Amino acid sequence: MLLCWLMNAGKSTAGGQILFLSGQVDDRTIQKYEKEAKDKSRESWYMAYIMDTNEEERLKGKTVEVGRAYFETENTRFTILDAPGHKSYVPNMISGASQADIGVLVISARKGEFETGYERGGQTREHVLLAKTLGVAKLIVVINKMDEPTVQWSKERYDEIEGKMVPFLKSSGYNVKRDVQFLPISGLCGANMKTRMDKSICSWWDGPCLFEVLDRIEVPLCDPRGPVRMPIIDKYKDMGTVVMGKLESGTIREGDSLLVMPNRSNVKVIGINLDEKKVRRAGPGENVRVKLSGIEEDDIMAGFVLSSVANPVGAFTEFNAQLQILELLDNAIFTAGYKAVLHIHSVVEECEIVDLIEEIETKKMKETDPKKKKPKRKPLFVKNGAAVVCRIQVNNLICIEKFSDSPQLGRFTLRSEGKTIAVGKVVAVPPVGRTTFSA
Repeated sequence: MLLCWLMNAGKSTAGGQILFLSGQVDDRTIQKYEKEAKDKSRESWYMAYIMDTNEEERLKGKTVEVGRAYFETENTRFTILDAPGHKSYVPNMISGASQADIGVLVISARKGEFETGYERGGQTREHVLLAKTLGVAKLIVVINKMDEPTVQWSKERYDEIEGKMVPFLKSSGYNVKRDVQFLPISGLCGANMKTRMDKSICSWWDGPCLFEVLDRIEVPLCDPRGPVRMPIIDKYKDMGTVVMGKLESGTIREGDSLLVMPNRSNVKVIGINLDEKKVRRAGPGENVRVKLSGIEEDDIMAGFVLSSVANPVGAFTEFNAQLQILELLDNAIFTAGYKAVLHIHSVVEECEIVDLIEEIETKKMKETDPKKKKPKRKPLFVKNGAAVVCRIQVNNLICIEKFSDSPQLGRFTLRSEGKTIAVGKVVAVPPVGRTTFSA
């Protein structure tokens, strides 16, 4: 099961603590990291060094790339995806979250830190919205740094943060009772992570610890008999070409003949690795490394899709989408000719809105005048908060499917100048054999 850490509030430290508590890191390694952190005058960062492995991340104290690690609880094997929390690295965060089954939103209880992330334009808001858009169905909200001197495991502070987050999570589309779990932790000292908290530390918390919550979560099952769909997030050479990604649908076996789309390269599976183990087959929902013959590393790009030969994924340069406009830059208007950056599964591509097809009546419109049913109309432009069906065009072929056929390959975000401006889903693609709607 894939677990994505979100936000920038001690998540790498909490991720490192999980690996230590589950026996993935030994005491000797921890001592080495403690010394390294002390030499850099960053004594409290040593646990983060387990997840943040490159020098830039260790110097800045910020995750830049999507870190990857593995651990097991009593019942489940997890892959941790440590997604960047800082706003400068949101595209990398999107890459991590798009693969995840569960999101762990790490929020700081420290005075001022939660408020900075939660205020309008803050990273907490953007990460929650992106997680929902990218298909992260289950969310664990861990309120971290509860041991901090300004907090000292205060129930009032915990309740204050939960009270502010619940309405926002509901407005972002989460069913809080069914899909969200809150709990307090200390990532640095490991409190309430592997075992339940001692009453001498926190007298008011009677709920589960983090490992218990992870073990209980059930995620929707994917179809093992469906067509193979594996968006490629990375590739490298190792006595053959190895591609990495999450198998969204279907089953891959050693010896299978598959297609790499959109360039329609015929390939053969000569090896499969699940985490660090070599296996003969992999099912949907697994994060895998697949060794291929018949293709060179240079002929593959992130965003390509490993696909069935009999039922290949479509490749198009335009599609129709239903868009929810969030916040346009400088209150601009959204019209034909608007340009943005499209993020859909592992694809990052510049795009242009070529046509506004229909404005959709939103809940706000209905509340304004409930008796008046607005006729369907083709708008010239729309503004913030609008919902619209539009046609989007890209320069290069991209592998996508209708949201109703494959949510993982049919949901996307639009970003411009470092901000998420819209979220959407693919509602129509060109006919079979065509890459555009026009003949």
